[in-house]
Amino acid sequence: MQSLGIISGTIFLDEKKFKIGEEKVVETEFGKALVLISDNFIYIPRHGNSRDTHILPHMINNQANLKALKDLGVKEVIGINSTGSLKRTLKPGMLAIPDDFIAVSGTPTTVTSKALHITPALDEEVRRKIIDSADDCKIDVLKEGVYWQTTGPRFETKAEIRMMADYADIVGMTMASEAVVACELDLPYATICSIDNYCHGIVDKPLTMQEITEGAKRNTGTILKIIKRYMEGIKS
Repeated sequence: MQSLGIISGTIFLDEKKFKIGEEKVVETEFGKALVLISDNFIYIPRHGNSRDTHILPHMINNQANLKALKDLGVKEVIGINSTGSLKRTLKPGMLAIPDDFIAVSGTPTTVTSKALHITPALDEEVRRKIIDSADDCKIDVLKEGVYWQTTGPRFETKAEIRMMADYADIVGMTMASEAVVACELDLPYATICSIDNYCHGIVDKPLTMQEITEGAKRNTGTILKIIKRYMEGIKS
């Protein structure tokens, strides 16, 4: 059984270097999750597997996605997340492996009937293995940082970005939700964050969706090199 789960956008679906095998819909107590099972990992496209039916960030069923991975025997999970930079010094094209996050707007939960209070965190062992894999590939990554999650689907105002920049380094709409649910399910989770754009107001150029998409594509090959090295480490 594959021990590694990967949750990402659609980059693996466009990437020929990885063989995505069986497509399966997994029924969980939280709903259905679409998984794609390869020889080495189980992959969940968090926005769906078709650009024609794109699942917006605030509509993702994180509980079902993570529970499906748990039920399939996954032991550790890597999220791949697109982010915006809150600092001029963090330029588009860089990769960050955050060590903490902020989600003041709330996150989903698997808790329904019993009292369960967790202290959410990114798993340090998985995080360190990602960093070591990047080092092995001679890929520079930001080895710590704070991710701020907003609800979406809208982007942030300039005033919101100024406030966030005092406390965080990058911003996105998906990672903290996955991390919290993973903690509740006792699934070790960490993330590779692709810095794809400067946030609204950080530079004079207006923010566009095209800029974000193009930034994510530029980092795809680099991220996949890190993932391949990570999987080699699991086998050894």
